[in-house]
Amino acid sequence: MSSLSKAKIIKTEPLDQKDAKWATLVKTTYTDPEGVERTWESGERLTRPAGTDIDGVGVVAILRDPSKPDESPRIVLQKQWRAPIDKTVIEVPAGLMDPKESPETCAIRELKEESGYVGEVMGEGFGVSPVMFNDPGFCNTNLRMIHLTVDLSNPANQNPQPELEDNEFIETFSVPLKDLWAECKEFEQEGYAIDARVGTLAEGVELAKRWKFT
Repeated sequence: MSSLSKAKIIKTEPLDQKDAKWATLVKTTYTDPEGVERTWESGERLTRPAGTDIDGVGVVAILRDPSKPDESPRIVLQKQWRAPIDKTVIEVPAGLMDPKESPETCAIRELKEESGYVGEVMGEGFGVSPVMFNDPGFCNTNLRMIHLTVDLSNPANQNPQPELEDNEFIETFSVPLKDLWAECKEFEQEGYAIDARVGTLAEGVELAKRWKFT
């Protein structure tokens, strides 16, 4: 396991909503399709900038070396310990939106800060995903997945240096995109947790392989 596993939970306790900085709980009263009044408990982020329709972005960053056109593309992944589940998680780079920031700009910024890589948004209408909701039965948190390419011939990507904040402990690595499903299975056996965005990407790649999509 990574050295990130040295992180540990000291205690867990109830959080008064007046002290909440990042998220809060709400109780919603609504009527169902048959007119019956019901209630629902859910979480809400407190960080979404005004005028923005998403909380953050996830980044699918693909490493490509123009001098090796036949080499299998690799996807940038990260290891990060997450307190809510007390595990080191296999993730894609991601982050919250800044005020007046576009999803594309946010993704390029977060990739540079977390991994050191300089990426470019993919074209042909594939750069930005539809808005996706992480767990709509529990919270309103949402994001867009931004698809970037990282040109390894770019001098800026020869020796990438992360610009992590003092409370960020992230290990960046890459795996062949075609092997992502097998890699996830192996990571799980090693005791890592798999972020749903990574698992969904892996599942999509594996389905495409098994059903021979071109």
